[in-house]
Amino acid sequence: MVPEYFQHEQQKTRLAEEVEPVGDAVQQHALEQLITKTADAVIAIDRYFRVRYLNPACSAAINWTAEQAVGRSCTEVLRCKNLSHMPLCGTVHCPLIKALEQGKPLPNEEVIIGAEPGCACEVFTSVTPVEINGEPLVFFIAHDTAAVKVASQVRANFVSMVSHELRTPLNSVHGFIDLLLQGHMGELNEEQHLYLSYAQEGVQQLISIVEDILFMTRSDSGQFEIKPQEVNFRVLARQVVNSMKPLALKAGVIIYKDIPTPSPMLYADPGRLKQVLNNLVANAIKFTPPGGTVTIRARPHNERFVKIFVEDTGCGIPLEDRPHIFERFYQSNNKQQSKVGGYGLGLSIARLIVEQHGGEISFESEIDRGTTFSFTIPRVP
Repeated sequence: MVPEYFQHEQQKTRLAEEVEPVGDAVQQHALEQLITKTADAVIAIDRYFRVRYLNPACSAAINWTAEQAVGRSCTEVLRCKNLSHMPLCGTVHCPLIKALEQGKPLPNEEVIIGAEPGCACEVFTSVTPVEINGEPLVFFIAHDTAAVKVASQVRANFVSMVSHELRTPLNSVHGFIDLLLQGHMGELNEEQHLYLSYAQEGVQQLISIVEDILFMTRSDSGQFEIKPQEVNFRVLARQVVNSMKPLALKAGVIIYKDIPTPSPMLYADPGRLKQVLNNLVANAIKFTPPGGTVTIRARPHNERFVKIFVEDTGCGIPLEDRPHIFERFYQSNNKQQSKVGGYGLGLSIARLIVEQHGGEISFESEIDRGTTFSFTIPRVP
């Protein structure tokens, strides 16, 4: 006697054998229905940046009907921006350009779309290049992030509030320790001076962490802006080297400058550019053994940009860490990282500032040979 379970399985097998494959026409109709009725925005753009199709969800999101949008430039219809409200159209960070150049999908781009006033919305979008009848197209499939953003905003507000509350007492502690070290409360013996120096260094690290977290929360809420002006890079690099000398001396690392004459004149926010260099040079010093070197270089990149390099002779970046190097709070598991510490915001902040200037940042690394970070900054117009 055949058990009941096997009877059911045999029946399902017979039913499966009787089912015919779905025809091409039915498949096409099903896909059309899916694209038409999905809650996600779907838009197709050709290689000339013209809109070829958009579904009802996309029309509702950006307040353009299909009749109005088809045939127009995507810079008119979508006008993509990054989360800091910087335009992406015509830049190397445009998702369409990246997808066409790489020839593969971009699975998770977070952008702001919508050109009409009051219709801009933040979306997660997958950008997929395809070829239909020999014509290359790029499909944007965008999902509204409003619900996710509400939860994220609550978390960001909490982090910002805590950071603000921490900053005042930390600055107060730092100030009083400074007064003690200067002898305003009486002479200190050598041991007292040493321990207070350790305390001051720890407080300064906490202040830096708080300032970086505040910087990121302001950026996420669109409150971060740059104020570009004419900058002499030689002067700015000298300021960075002078500020990094104590850290370099402690680590036994030598800092060099390799800047052409005349010095490149940049059009940048000097405070933010100094922040990028400080982060890159501090990281290079941390990962370079005693006796090693860190070099700041500047070279012409093209008519619009200068390329700046921070090169070290350190331990290099492990292969498994390289895809995540610019992620927020990313911490490597390798032994060298555990020795030097850190909290994983410096490179994220550096990339954010560089991209706000319209540049791009990258790196090359060899294990036990060193790492070179490079980024582009606009010249004076």
